[in-house]
Amino acid sequence: MDEITAEYTTEQLVPPPPLRWIPRVTVAAKTDLGRVRENNEDKFEFLLAEDPAQLAAKGHVFVVCDGMGGHAAGQIASELAAKTFIDVYLSHLGTEADISVRQAVGAANRLVSDVARTIPGRGGMGTTLSALVLVQNEAIIAQVGDSRVYRLRDNNLELLTTDHTWCEEQIRLGNLTPEEAETHQYRHVLTRAIGADIGPGPDVLAHALRAGDLFLLCSDGVMNHVSDAGIEAILRENSPGRAAWELVRFALEAGGSDNTTVLIVRVDALEPA
Repeated sequence: MDEITAEYTTEQLVPPPPLRWIPRVTVAAKTDLGRVRENNEDKFEFLLAEDPAQLAAKGHVFVVCDGMGGHAAGQIASELAAKTFIDVYLSHLGTEADISVRQAVGAANRLVSDVARTIPGRGGMGTTLSALVLVQNEAIIAQVGDSRVYRLRDNNLELLTTDHTWCEEQIRLGNLTPEEAETHQYRHVLTRAIGADIGPGPDVLAHALRAGDLFLLCSDGVMNHVSDAGIEAILRENSPGRAAWELVRFALEAGGSDNTTVLIVRVDALEPA
């Protein structure tokens, strides 16, 4: 039998590099004082990456926070948390987005907690934090508190986060029904919050990203007055900009009992880099 030989070059043995993706997005946001509150303790921030290296490594970042603590304390807490989260996430040297997200939440928590302890009149202040990072072909979500992140995909609305509230815990334990929780006196009592030294930390979740996905980050001023069915209808029937206005308008017309903030992100395309 003739001997058969084969030559393999180094190039043939090295696997091709992973395909990199660029999410192209449309963003809209709106916040409102509401009809009852004297100041707005909600805060939204976002940063759209333009530099190719930053886009590949860190992606786009979106945050909604709902502060608490009375007077100006809640407003300060939400502003500190939102800005610190974005700054630390972008500057963290880790290559895994979920690890950078956890570090950013931890930094926001420490800063708000330190300010609450050291500055007179700021004791007990804290904030929720709901963050969305679109990096490559993934959506990374961080959740603390009862602001929310929804996703509309194929015209179906899905809640991607779990409220960190006493009532939600009782629902999971079977002690309350969702209908009972809607009107319960403790429905707004948080079990986790940034800066309040309660709870075990953030939920960090990863979801595969698709072109056409539409994300809604919102404070509970929306959910207090607009049902999930109403949210779904508004997101399905309107552009992101119009939907942001409509969600806030519906919340105000239904009572506007709290500050109301919405941040909408539509993935227009997912392009190979």
